[in-house]
Parts: sequence; structure tokens; C-alpha cells
Amino acid sequence: MSEILLVTGGSRGIGAAVARLAAKRGYAVAVNYRSDAAKAAALVAEIEAADGRAMPVQADVADEAAVAGMFAAVDERLGPLTALVNSAGVTGPTTRLADLDGAGLRRVMDVNVMGSFYCAKEAVRRMSTQLGGGGGAIVNLTSAAVTLGAAGERVHYAASKGAIDAMTLGLGRELGDDGIRINAVRPGLIDTDMNHAPEDPDRLARLGPSVPLRRVGSADEVAEAIIWLLSDAASYVTGSVLTVSGGR
Repeated sequence: MSEILLVTGGSRGIGAAVARLAAKRGYAVAVNYRSDAAKAAALVAEIEAADGRAMPVQADVADEAAVAGMFAAVDERLGPLTALVNSAGVTGPTTRLADLDGAGLRRVMDVNVMGSFYCAKEAVRRMSTQLGGGGGAIVNLTSAAVTLGAAGERVHYAASKGAIDAMTLGLGRELGDDGIRINAVRPGLIDTDMNHAPEDPDRLARLGPSVPLRRVGSADEVAEAIIWLLSDAASYVTGSVLTVSGGR
């Protein structure tokens, strides 16, 4: 029986890179998206054209009921879930705290923190050996912003990802008896849409030389780390955060 993977935020950026690589490694992949149905459908078609198995599934991960419906759809179409990648995330506005409005802050927390918890909860309900499941693996997406603070730009985003670090550590210890491993990948400066904000289009070019490896990373490089953590090659790794940041 094939491994069944759900990738939230799977239609773009790191999520899309994970979906492509996972399909090449034999996973059946559910590609979650919030609003860009065309992009998700194109990725699924690409995977299927390469003899992979995939499906698009719409849900805003900040909506608990929508998350439950998404997991039910994956159950019906692909089968019992064995892996989850919590990739959906938003940075929110690039601003100092004094200019940050409550709605922008809440959206960041709702998507990045609440969304990851909602998805992990549904995955655990299906994977837990104590609840009749067959075990599995979860990988969360955190950020190097946690260690840098993102002062003057995205402190709110860094704080949301700090919560993901704590979640990963705690659930790594909680879920050991459930046959579930949970880890996180902490990307640094990665060439994705998220780092091409209209208000700061030169961000990657400006900051890339400050990275010890003297360049920004690619979504494919992050995907390799995520797929490794999902695989049996990482069978003794849980509650850990793997930094993929070029040394920054």
C-alpha cells in the first residue's frame, strides 16, 4: 500500500516542491490550496502525467471545520493518511509593531499556528496506533526568523513560527507512544513567492550575500530535507528542528 501524504499550502513554493518530490518517491499526494484552484490542478496534472497519484483539495487551514472536511476528502479519495506536511503559511504585512493592525496579526496566528494545530489534530486521529491507526510522520514548517527575530519587518511572523517550534518539541514527546514522529524544518532565505513581497522586491538580492553560503536557497533543497524527515531513514528522529538556511 502506498504512503498517503497531505501537503497544506501545496500549490506553491515549498509545498509544491514537496508534493512533486514526494510523488516521485512513490507517495500519493493531496495538494491543499486555499484559493488558487488552477495552480493546484496544474500541479496535480503534472504529477499524474509522470505516472504519480495526486488530488487537489481546497481548504483554508485557519477554518477548523474546513480542515476536518479536507481530511475526510483525502480519506475518501486516497485512503488512510500516513504523512502530513504543514506548509501553509502567511507572513502578514511587513511592518514595525507600532503599525501592525490586529486583523493582520490575527490572520498570521490563525493560519500559521491554529492551522498547524488543526491539521496535526486531524492527522493524529487517523495515524495514532492507540486509536487504531498505523502510525505516521508529520513535518511542520518553521522559519529561521525564529532565531533572528525579524525586527522591524515581521516580528509577528517570527513569533508564530516560534509557536511551531514549541509545538514540534511537545508533540514529539507526546506522540511517541502513538507511533507518530513529528519534526520541523526551519528554512532560511528561500526563493519563493513569499520572499518576493511587492513592498520589498529586492529582499533576496539584498540579503543573499549575508548568508554564509553566499546565496539564497531553493524550494527543492528544503523539500529534500522534508522528505527525508518523513522517510524511514529518519526513523529515530522526532521532536527535532532541522535548519536549512545556508548557515544564516
